[in-house]
Parts: sequence; C-alpha cells; structure tokens
Amino acid sequence: MGNSVRLAKLQANPVVMASLGAVFMVFVWSGWIILSRAGVQSSLTPADLTMIRFGTAAVFALPFALRYDWAKVTLWKAVIVSLGCGFPYTMFSFYGLLSIKAANAGVIVNGLLPVFGVILAFLVLGERTTIRRLFAIGLILLANLIMMGQPQAIQDNWFGWLMLIGASLVFSIYMFLAKRYGFTSRDALAFLPLINAVLFLPIWWMSDSGIPETPVSTILLQASYQGILVSIVTLLITFYAIKHIGAMTLSIYFSFVPFVTALLAWPILHESLSITEILGIILCSVGLLFYARKG
Repeated sequence: MGNSVRLAKLQANPVVMASLGAVFMVFVWSGWIILSRAGVQSSLTPADLTMIRFGTAAVFALPFALRYDWAKVTLWKAVIVSLGCGFPYTMFSFYGLLSIKAANAGVIVNGLLPVFGVILAFLVLGERTTIRRLFAIGLILLANLIMMGQPQAIQDNWFGWLMLIGASLVFSIYMFLAKRYGFTSRDALAFLPLINAVLFLPIWWMSDSGIPETPVSTILLQASYQGILVSIVTLLITFYAIKHIGAMTLSIYFSFVPFVTALLAWPILHESLSITEILGIILCSVGLLFYARKG
C-alpha cells in the first residue's frame, strides 16, 4: 500500500517524471550511437538504415499526420526543420560511423552542438555569449582534437570526421530553428517522419541496398529502435522534459552522452579506448557541464 502511494506521488510530479525521462534519453541516445555503429558494420548501408528509420517512423506517425492541421504550418519551415533532424543528419552520422568509433562519434557530434549553437545565435540573432561558455567551448574543442588523434590519424579518417561534424551542424540548425519557429512535439511528430520518408525514398530506391542479405531480426531491431524509440518516443519525452525542467537542465543530462556511449561501446562493440581518448571524453563532458550550468 505504502509503495503504491509513493509511486502515485512520483507519477504525479511532472518534474520528477521529466528528470527520469531525461536520464532515459541519455541511455537511448548513447544506445543509438552504439546500434548505428553496429548497423553500418553489417550488410545494411547508411541509406538502408535511414530508410528503415524514417519509413518505420512515418507508418507509426501516420495517424497523427492525417489528423494534423497542415494549414497552420508553413511548409518550407516544416521541411527545413525536418531535414535538420532528418536524413541529412542520419546519413552524415552513419557514414561517419563507418570509420569512427562510437565513443569518438559521441564526443564529436554531441560536443559540437553548443559550439554551432553559439555561432548560429551570433550570426542570426547577434547574441553574444559569456566568458564561462567560451571557456566551456574551448574545453570541448580541445576534447575534439584529442579524440581525432595525431595529424596522420586525422588525415587517414578525414571523411569520417567531416561527416560527423556535418551531422552536428545540421542537428544544431534543427534545434535552433525548431525553437525559433515555435514547433511543438505534436507538430514534429506529424510532419518530421513523413517529410523525411517521402523525400528520401527516391534516394534510397536509386542506391544499392543490403536489405536482402540482412537477417530479419537485425532489420526489426533497427526498425524498432531507430524508427519507434528514437524517432517517436524520445521526441515526445524531449518536449515533455523541456516543458517541465527546461532546455538548459536537459542539456546538462545530455552532457553525459559521450561518457555513457564510451561505457557501452566497450562491452557491446569491444571498442577499447586509449588514455588520451578517455581524457578527451572527460574534457568534453566537463565542457558540456560548464556550458549548460546556470549562472
């Protein structure tokens, strides 16, 4: 009886529920990097993974799209925001993960988000940042250089690093514009999966596919995680968390994504880390914490 009462009180507290949702999302996003790295190492191509993700999401989000008031949204704004969190982001990420380890990708993609965010805010809105945030950005950039390794390693994997930087850039644009245009979770759920599925289908159709050679279990795992858990469930949790604990607090939770990704990559993908890479992960996490901290 007492446990039931405590559980009811917990569920009735939106701040607690939003905080638990934020913790859940940290593991989901970290798991997404791990699963995507495993996916591109299978017979599936980056285009296959992208089509599986948005095709599955579009099917499950179709009831929301059919009931959505499309007259209230400016189509070109919806398309731009959808692409920022859509197939350009996933294709950049998947091509980067072909050659870059999961832990390193977690640092590059997540670490550069506030860097691009500050740049966009300055170029578009003329907003200046604080000394503390500039210090945090310095730590993050240093962490990125450490994760990339020696100049020869950067030269050998330049395409993968460039793809991950591109993924961070387009996702930063998505976060910036989604907030600026005032889109809600209902808006994003209605048009984001559908627009990406429709626009990417011809691209996937004209590309080589490894789906016929892929076990059904692998396809179902990618479809359920990429298309349902990441594209729909975490989308709803993100907007709920922002509403009740704020975007700044949520970003503090997300600062642990590189660290959690590294922990998961070791037992799941058997990707070991050097001392310098561990230092890079710690520096990135500290930089993100400094950036997100209030005051």
